[in-house]
Amino acid sequence: MTTVRWFGALALVAFVAPAVSAQPDVKPGPEHEMLKKAEGTWTLVMKAGGMEHKGTTVYTMGLGGLWLTSSMECDLGPAGKFTGKGMDSYDAGKKKFVSYWFDSMSTTPMAFEGTYDKEKKALTLTGDGPGPDGKPAKWKSVTTYPDADTMTFSMYVGDGKEPMFVIEYKRKK
Repeated sequence: MTTVRWFGALALVAFVAPAVSAQPDVKPGPEHEMLKKAEGTWTLVMKAGGMEHKGTTVYTMGLGGLWLTSSMECDLGPAGKFTGKGMDSYDAGKKKFVSYWFDSMSTTPMAFEGTYDKEKKALTLTGDGPGPDGKPAKWKSVTTYPDADTMTFSMYVGDGKEPMFVIEYKRKK
């Protein structure tokens, strides 16, 4: 039995090693450098439903400089504490930015992809996720970067012309 295990392990190594060494050396590009500019701690004010909610988000570049991770905490008043985690990168194969969001209000992650407009200083992403009614919905986010210490994030659901909510971020100094 031990001989069979060793043979299986050797066969696996022989099969996997060439595939691993044949993979391209992935390195961060200029798009990752753009994402990296968000590193740090940010205060936020979320405007939704005529109310304002305050919180913080911490951004960290990781995984070899390829992914910007975020951790958000926000007080929603009577609704309680809201927490979320995000992962953002640039997919060189798709030539698109990609974003994944997970939060304390859903067990379904949201996946987005899109492009950055240098003239407008705006990152526009679209994707799918649970809607306000819990059913699958189309989503669009637009993040603008007026300066190095300010971001504005607007989230639209369906074909909405007005954002469902807007978050103003200010870099904590």
